[in-house]
Amino acid sequence: MLSVVRVHLPSDIPIVGCELTPYVLLRRPDRTVTTDDVSEINPLDGHFLRYKWYRVQSDKKVAVCSIHPSEQATLQCLGCVKAKIPVAKSYHCTPKCFSDAWQHHRVLHDRAASAVNDNGNEEEELFGRFNNSGSGSSNTTLSASASSASLTNGAAPVYPAAVTQRSGGETWFEVGRSKTYTPTADDIGHVLKFECVVVDAETKLTVGHASTLLTSRVIPAPSPSPRRMIPVDGMGHLDAEGRITSSGSFTVLSYNILSDSYASSELYNYCPSWALSWPYRRQNLLREIVGYRADIICLQEVQSDHYEEFFAPELDKHGYYGLYKKKTNEVFLGNANTIDGCATFFRRDRFSHVKKYEVEFNKAAQSLTDAMIPTSQRKTALNRLVKDNVALIVVLEAKVNNQPVDNPGKRQLLCVANTHVNVHDDLKDVKLWQVHTLLKGLEKIAASADIPMLVCGDFNSVPGSAPHSLLAMGKVDPSHPDLAVDPLTILHPRTKLVHQLPLVSAYSSFARTIGVGYEQHRRRLDSTTNEPLFTNVTRDFIGSLDYIFYTADSLVVESLLELLDEESLRKDTALPSPEWSSDHIALLAEFRCCKNRSRR
Repeated sequence: MLSVVRVHLPSDIPIVGCELTPYVLLRRPDRTVTTDDVSEINPLDGHFLRYKWYRVQSDKKVAVCSIHPSEQATLQCLGCVKAKIPVAKSYHCTPKCFSDAWQHHRVLHDRAASAVNDNGNEEEELFGRFNNSGSGSSNTTLSASASSASLTNGAAPVYPAAVTQRSGGETWFEVGRSKTYTPTADDIGHVLKFECVVVDAETKLTVGHASTLLTSRVIPAPSPSPRRMIPVDGMGHLDAEGRITSSGSFTVLSYNILSDSYASSELYNYCPSWALSWPYRRQNLLREIVGYRADIICLQEVQSDHYEEFFAPELDKHGYYGLYKKKTNEVFLGNANTIDGCATFFRRDRFSHVKKYEVEFNKAAQSLTDAMIPTSQRKTALNRLVKDNVALIVVLEAKVNNQPVDNPGKRQLLCVANTHVNVHDDLKDVKLWQVHTLLKGLEKIAASADIPMLVCGDFNSVPGSAPHSLLAMGKVDPSHPDLAVDPLTILHPRTKLVHQLPLVSAYSSFARTIGVGYEQHRRRLDSTTNEPLFTNVTRDFIGSLDYIFYTADSLVVESLLELLDEESLRKDTALPSPEWSSDHIALLAEFRCCKNRSRR
């Protein structure tokens, strides 16, 4: 007969908006074991599994710490209450917790006061996409799947009319009748109970005892300090000729989301295990990405299975069309489904897809070695050059009022490159060669069409490095120290390390702004390169690796997503964290098309 061997949850702590999927190990009648579901529609040997979820409603109210959401709160900041900041952000577990977080916490008070003075709507201004209310309800931009799950969770209503059980000051409410359950705001601070029992398909009676498990208390999804779009002062507004749409501007997001295959507890042991788990991170990442409302999204480190099963369908619900390029697997030795790659999404009402180019640096390496490297040295050369990195280049056409432009002479095209360059710091020649190869490909596209260009991604190159210099300056100084590493002489002659695209880093625009209020943004830039002080923050490294470059003869920066600083991240915090689910931070820029000027 069918029987349940064991049940357990992969994650220790349930979080609002993050689906819970218990691991259920079954023994079939033939004594073999399986984790496959056995539903009433497809019973096995006349039996199926019935699932139920319950919420323990204690007579004692429980508040959760805003900094350490797995801990019960013991004190509350009355300044938050007075400022009408969502109450969930006012709780702390210990006086030390409150003291350590004070510098960050004070920013919430200041922004609340500023928002009230500016427009009287502090809730929307302060918390935007991460808006909480009441006792810490989940934000309103949960994925469509999470939202629907929160409303139904199987056949059980969210607010059941009948009490299931009551004993010892606790009341048990049935909240779900499917194997999975997505905690809602009503579950915050409460324990959940999962029940699994074998049922006779004919009589509908249970067979044997139910297998159960209890969760920890449900916690609200941590919400980071919101990041605002900052207008770039002094750049001006151009006339209507050449604008992308009737509304004038468009936004581009670039974000390395940290592949789950790289997010090991050994590498990121400072991040709580529940916050490092993919079920949590994927929902938190989706909330963040959707909340930016970008017209074009360039993601790196997207696993192929996560693209197909999660990001593509979820972002489709928000109006995006996606294109994907998986890394090649000549070096990768793991599961083919977990190979990561680059994903580019665009809003269907703003753009249509014209053409896609896929750049496989492995193929370029093969061509290079065939042409330049003696036969006896080709294996050694390929071992150095073949690293599976790729780039995805997409040509888009802008729509006006959700329609393509009828007049071919007034079509507005846009070329968007999305890449993830090799990570190894001892392969400086390979990094530079990959960037140079990509730029040469983009030059060919530019030669065939007068088209604005964006080059986005994780270049694994700090400001001032040879790859960054090539991108930002159009050339590399022959005496640059990075050029000393070139065992295959693939960077010779040095004079070839140039390109003619007028690329400028979007975030360097902060350095050109003047006026009161911009000083804090300039302080977050490196004074030598005018790039952000960091876009990647771990315990072992802090610095900039991610960039959005644009062709300055055809595009102008209108605004930028403000950069994070140490205060925003809180003292001694590295990424990923419960608030930020990648070790990189997202970059977002708003652009406007302008008339073409001469190329350099």
